[in-house]
Amino acid sequence: MKHKALLLLILLAAGLLLVACGGESLECTDEIGCVEIAPDEPIKLASSLVISGPNTDLGTDSQWGVELALDFREEVLGHSLELQAEDDGCSAEGGQTSATKIVSDPQIVAMIGTSCSGAGVPAAKIISDAGYAMVSPSNTAPSLTDPEQAWQPGYYRTAHNDEIQGRAMAEFAINELGLTKAAAIHDGDPYTEGLASVFASAFEEFGGEIVAFEAEAADATNVEPLLTTIAAGGPEFIYFPVFNPLGPLLTNTAKTIPGLEGVVLAGADGLISPTFLENTVGTSDGMFVSGPNLAFEGGFFNDEFLPAYIEKYGTEPISAFHAHAFDATNMVFDAIEEVAQQSSDGTLLIGRQALRDALSATSGMEGITGSITCDENGDCADPNITVSEIQNNDYVIVWP
Repeated sequence: MKHKALLLLILLAAGLLLVACGGESLECTDEIGCVEIAPDEPIKLASSLVISGPNTDLGTDSQWGVELALDFREEVLGHSLELQAEDDGCSAEGGQTSATKIVSDPQIVAMIGTSCSGAGVPAAKIISDAGYAMVSPSNTAPSLTDPEQAWQPGYYRTAHNDEIQGRAMAEFAINELGLTKAAAIHDGDPYTEGLASVFASAFEEFGGEIVAFEAEAADATNVEPLLTTIAAGGPEFIYFPVFNPLGPLLTNTAKTIPGLEGVVLAGADGLISPTFLENTVGTSDGMFVSGPNLAFEGGFFNDEFLPAYIEKYGTEPISAFHAHAFDATNMVFDAIEEVAQQSSDGTLLIGRQALRDALSATSGMEGITGSITCDENGDCADPNITVSEIQNNDYVIVWP
C-alpha cells in the first residue's frame, strides 16, 4: 500500500508539474502528419520564386509581397514568422530543386510559389507527395488546376487561370482592334504554350483566323527565320506570351522583318517588368500586354500596402503579382489559425491534411486582389484581366 501511495503521489506531482509548465501533450491524428512548433519557435514558411536571372523582376515583386505579408501580420497564434526563400529559376529544374529542398525540412508548414508555371509542374508533384501545401501567386497555366493534366492535391493559386486571360486577349484583338488574322508564339513552357493555345482557340471561336502557331526556344538568339515564316502568312496581330529574354528579342526583331510592318505585337504578364521596357526602348511603344488588373479597389492597397512597399524597397511595384503573393501568404496564415491545435504553453500542432482542407474551404476571403474563393482544384482567384498599351515606355491600361 505504501508503494502504491508513493506511486500515486509521484504521478500526481508529475501531472501538476505538466500543468504548471503548460505542457499537456497534443496528439497528432492527421492522416498525412503534423508540424509541431515549440513555444519559442517561429512558424516557418518557404517561398519558391524566380529571384535570379532574366525574370528576376517577376519573382522579386512577389517575394516582396510575401515579405510584406509577414511584416503586416507580425505573428500568428503568438508565434513569430520566418520565411525561407528559394529560387524557382523560372524552370522545371529550378522548381524541382527548390521544392526538394523545402520538403527536406519538416518544420516548413507551407510554400508560397512558384512564380513560373514551368517550375510549378514538378514542384507541385514534390510538394504534394510530401504532404505539404503550396499557394502560387503567379502560376497561370490551365494545366496546373486540371485533374487530367498537372493538378496535385495541396496545390492552390491566387493568380488567374489563363483560360480567362487568353480568351480576354482574343476578344480584345477581334472586338476592339478589329483584327481577324493572328499568329501566336510560345516557348514550350506550360505557361506560354497554354496561354498561346487558349488565345488561338478563342480567336478562332470569335471568327478570326490563326495563320501561324509556332514554338521558339526560350534562350533563342536569332528569331529572324521564325518571324520571316510567320510574315508569309500575313498576320495582323502576333501574340507571344513569353518571358525575358525571348520577349525583347521577338519585339526588337519584328520591327526589322519585311511583311511585318504595321503588325500589332502583343505579350502577357511575363513581360510586365522594367527589364522588358529597358530592352525594348523605341520598339515596344504601341505594343499591347495582357495581365491581371492592378488598379486594386479598396483603401488598404493605396493607403497601407503601397506606401509600405515603396518605403521598404525604394520603388513602386516592379511586376504584376505582388498583391497576389500578399494574399497567398495571408491565405496560409488564416488556414493555420483555423486548424492549429495549441497547448497552454503555446506549442502548436498543425495537421497537414487539415491545413489543406482549410485552404480548400477558403471562401469570401477579402484580399487585395478581390474576394478569394477556392474551387475543388485550387483555383482561388477573383480574376480580372486587363490589356495595357505600352506608351512612352510605360504600361497604360486601355481595356476594358
